Amino acid sequence: MWRWKSSLLILLLSVVSLTQAATDIISPEVRRVGEKLACKCGCGNTVASCQMLQCHYSDPAREKIVAMVKEGKSDDQIVKSFVDQEGLSALASPPAEGFNLLAWIMPWIAVAIGLFAVTWFVKRYHPKRAAESAPPVDEEMLARYRDRIDKDLAKLE
Repeated sequence: MWRWKSSLLILLLSVVSLTQAATDIISPEVRRVGEKLACKCGCGNTVASCQMLQCHYSDPAREKIVAMVKEGKSDDQIVKSFVDQEGLSALASPPAEGFNLLAWIMPWIAVAIGLFAVTWFVKRYHPKRAAESAPPVDEEMLARYRDRIDKDLAKLE
């Protein structure tokens, strides 16, 4: 009975593994090029990382990438063909040139402005130190208080 169950399990696992074998659509070339292209199905992923089953955009894009790789086109040529057809929105990240350079620089500018605002706010509204705003100490009065403290401590002993 044990052998029969283990044989059935091995057969089932081999069938499942054969049906999930890697194809040309998820080859390393497709992953490399697909990471540069945005999936337009609304998932927010790249063509290589889109997990939607039967995605209306990434599946045909992967097939197109496979066909272009088989034709011998380079990664840049494949990406350029997608950009030519669909515009810069086909890219997963904007190129660092022209107006798109602002997308790369603006986060750093926002961080710098934020740090400046925080330091200005802290300096502006930080309370003055007590020692700086205290009136000068009268030495005669201080001596009287010390004498009184010494007398009170002597009574406790």
